[in-house]
Amino acid sequence: MPIEAPWLTPPQRQLASCILRSHRAGFGRPLLSERDPAHQPQALFACPTVVLAHDGSDPGGDPGPRLIYANAAALRLWERPWGQMLGLPSRLTAEPQERSGRAQVLLRARHQHAIGGYSGVRISGSGRRFQIRNARLWTLWDADGQPCGQAAAFNDWWWL
Repeated sequence: MPIEAPWLTPPQRQLASCILRSHRAGFGRPLLSERDPAHQPQALFACPTVVLAHDGSDPGGDPGPRLIYANAAALRLWERPWGQMLGLPSRLTAEPQERSGRAQVLLRARHQHAIGGYSGVRISGSGRRFQIRNARLWTLWDADGQPCGQAAAFNDWWWL
């Protein structure tokens, strides 16, 4: 599956900056080693860490949050192109029996602003199941300091 270059658009460059800035605020450390702001969007998209973000919709609502970002590692893992990932209700990244627990963790992360150590089972676009472990979830903050979504990152996963 060819990987598109979404970091080239100004809105995605701003979103990448928001993801990185908010991760540092939530965890007190950078998500990437790249320090040059001009290169960070491409570095985030290309990094081996799986990174996803969804909008600020209520995780318990219907349809709930929708994905607004997925880096190349996430696109490969979920076996979906950029155009299919963006706008997807993020609950659909998990199997139906996993969605309630996932929503509870998202609500906890929403209240605490940053949590680590999350594990759960997810499902790819082709129906392949995989386990994630030690995921970090954090609140995204806009330029005015208002919450505008949530992001997740993880390196530890395996096919089931």
